Amino acid sequence: QEELGESGGGLVQAGGSLRLSCAASGRTINSYTMGWFRQAPGKEREFVASISWSGGGNTRYADSVKGRFTISRDNAEKVVHLQMNNLQPEDTAVYFCAAGGGFRATSNDYEYDYWGQGTQVTVSS
Repeated sequence: QEELGESGGGLVQAGGSLRLSCAASGRTINSYTMGWFRQAPGKEREFVASISWSGGGNTRYADSVKGRFTISRDNAEKVVHLQMNNLQPEDTAVYFCAAGGGFRATSNDYEYDYWGQGTQVTVSS
């Protein structure tokens, strides 16, 4: 059983930055694809970014965050980060970290087996 815990959310003005972190507690987490999803009030959960177990160039981003968000992982520390720059009010949502058993970065939420509780990100205009 893997447990995920997000941190780093908060309130920021438009144009600002935040860095989210996801700490994993399981022994096998380093073999998982890791992803970030978000859910805004009244909307469905949507994909944000993902990174394969090997990290490096195997990443995937939603079109809405490309060029602004960067996902990275530190397997030694069992942590995944989401650096978010130039935040906009439409980025306001609860952000969830997820771990999946696939070998590649994926945007499909059904490929993720474990989910964190989420961290709130609020961007004011």
